[in-house]
Amino acid sequence: MNGAADPAFSALADPTRRQILEWLDGGVSTTATELAMRLPMSRQAVSKHLVELETAGLVVSSRQGRETRYRANADGLAAADGWLADRTAAWGDRLERLGERAVANDDKEI
Repeated sequence: MNGAADPAFSALADPTRRQILEWLDGGVSTTATELAMRLPMSRQAVSKHLVELETAGLVVSSRQGRETRYRANADGLAAADGWLADRTAAWGDRLERLGERAVANDDKEI
């Protein structure tokens, strides 16, 4: 792995950040205060989670007056998605070869 997916996986390791990302999915933008009303934590704690998500490229922020609004950034998942696709393909190949060996061994027993 070249490390490009590390920030996304690190950010997604926390269940609170995954929940925030799910709430922001679909183009909805919201503030840390609005998110804090949905979570059992302070606005400052939510803000720290949002910083982690933004650092990983999973959310983007924009300033609107005195508020900072956050929304999901689907492009931020591209590196993680690519890594998972590579692993899925590699395991698919391995399982296919294992299946071929099992069939070959069955044929030898006959």
